[in-house]
Amino acid sequence: MFDVYKLREEFPILKRKINGKNLIYFDNAASTQKPRRVIEKIKEVYENFYANVHRGIHTLSQEASEEYENAHKIVADFINADFEEVIFTRNTTESINLVAYSYALNNLKKDDEILISVMEHHSNLVPWQFVSKKVGCKLKYVGLNENFEVDLEDLKEKISPKTKIVSITHISNVLGSINDIKEIIKIAHENEAIVIIDAAQSAPHLKLDVKKLDVDFLAFSSHKMLGPTGIGVLYGKKEILEEMEPFIFGGDMISDVDFYSAIWNKLPWKFEAGTPNIADAIGFAEAIKFLEELKMENVEKYLNELTKYFLEKFRELKSFRIVGKLDEKNRAPIFSFVHENLKAHEVAKILDLEGIMIRSGFHCAHPLMRYLNLYDVGGTARASLYIYNTKEEIDYFVEVLKKLENK
Repeated sequence: MFDVYKLREEFPILKRKINGKNLIYFDNAASTQKPRRVIEKIKEVYENFYANVHRGIHTLSQEASEEYENAHKIVADFINADFEEVIFTRNTTESINLVAYSYALNNLKKDDEILISVMEHHSNLVPWQFVSKKVGCKLKYVGLNENFEVDLEDLKEKISPKTKIVSITHISNVLGSINDIKEIIKIAHENEAIVIIDAAQSAPHLKLDVKKLDVDFLAFSSHKMLGPTGIGVLYGKKEILEEMEPFIFGGDMISDVDFYSAIWNKLPWKFEAGTPNIADAIGFAEAIKFLEELKMENVEKYLNELTKYFLEKFRELKSFRIVGKLDEKNRAPIFSFVHENLKAHEVAKILDLEGIMIRSGFHCAHPLMRYLNLYDVGGTARASLYIYNTKEEIDYFVEVLKKLENK
């Protein structure tokens, strides 16, 4: 296990004060802070070897290309994928949209069905609304069980030979629930449907192995796992990616062009049009190296400890309630909560005055808020923890909330 107090020294922003208080950053489900070595790596790219990749034979281009390609390899190894199966996008949202445009629009037809859950982030919901309207297929929703996880029995009832796509989040960004994606993938494949997993919240928390999962597509983002913004990942099985058409054209995704036709580049470049986000991709690789040095099993163990401790401390509060499961089993340190009288934004602002950064509102999950009857009250407050957070921060957080008990 790592020493969290020593680890915190790697994050310059954690030394900042907000409103005269020590910064407590509990908004990690939205985006994580960056260790010094990631910041310095990006700086190194621009100061020492920046140039466009795959464009020139000069030294800078060759060096930048080597680092950029190595970033793909580092990400591929991180999830046990092949090099050709890792595509860099801007974020999880773009990764899922890539599948919607390049796979779904070209393979689904009228009366086919897409299955998603009611807990999906808009990024894994609105693209499927678009596809269903464009193609004329049916979009169906799977409900939640009593543990606030995707209901596998409901999934089994709703899946059919008409189901062509099952797209599910691994960890809910609202509830913190960890879904049984291995079983979901198994059920989908038994019905000959392909599976897309939104791993935006799970890639930072858990060790993922795409080969063991047998997942068809998996999407996640750099900025939620200590890396920079503007770089995301789409993993896809090679045999599926090779059959797909790109949906953005130009630049490095082209092998050859004449006046009336073009030949696409090989994987993964076929899906990486134009000049890519070179420096941030290399910075992302540095973030993954950081996590791998800590070891993902240690990350998971520590986050499980924080989850258990947070839930224990939160039970001391009488006017607040957690939205979601109340034990640490199959749960990530993402906690949505409500006060019996105060609105979520009011709670967030009061916490901000005490130096505590949380999220409030609908968390890009309007349908889930309606499903939970929380839309009309303005959604929830959300505290989400990561590897640099401590039990002492949780203690202070709860003490501040205790002052609001009788509001």
